[in-house]
Amino acid sequence: MEFKVMKTLHAHAASYDACDLPIYRPYFPTHTLKCLGRPLFRSRAARDYACLLDLEEDVVSWRCVTDPIIEEDGLEDPRRHHVDFEVCLDNATVLVDVSTMSEAPAWIHDAVRRLGCRYQFVAKSEFASLPRLQNARDLLRYAGWEAALGDRIRVQMALEECGSLTLAECLSAIRDGKPMQSIAAMILKGVIIVDLDEAPLGPDTIVRRAIS
Repeated sequence: MEFKVMKTLHAHAASYDACDLPIYRPYFPTHTLKCLGRPLFRSRAARDYACLLDLEEDVVSWRCVTDPIIEEDGLEDPRRHHVDFEVCLDNATVLVDVSTMSEAPAWIHDAVRRLGCRYQFVAKSEFASLPRLQNARDLLRYAGWEAALGDRIRVQMALEECGSLTLAECLSAIRDGKPMQSIAAMILKGVIIVDLDEAPLGPDTIVRRAIS
């Protein structure tokens, strides 16, 4: 998938002084679901927000942006600003800034608009304490795991019969694979559904079968 904004950002970065670049590194969990390219982040807060992006239904894909956006105002020393993500939705591309700041630089909105994108500023305080974040981080450590066919069928049959089960009951139905890895994989792939927003996942968390 091609994003025209990335070509523009790379062109901007050609004359950028490398010594001023933020330090990008991987953070736990290292697995992702919808990331294009290498998952390298400039902060723990950015990594946490990416966990939420992976579980958002309307997010098609996302990628880390390591090149700066430069204000094209004709100045000899134009202002530069780093955003964290380029997020592809069904009908739009959004550049997302995750920060501990109270607000973004005023000029960044117009600069992003000229790139043909929308801009979104997200403060760390908006999501840092959400149960959904803890649940996303816990689940994504198992991204890439595959639940065995027999285990998927047993869990789905039990849910079809009972309507819902607790997470502990679902774990006990796993026979062919590792229980937590298998159940987490089924949640991430949308085979079964849990409420990620109410509370941290636990033995009494209610599990339901996804509607086809």
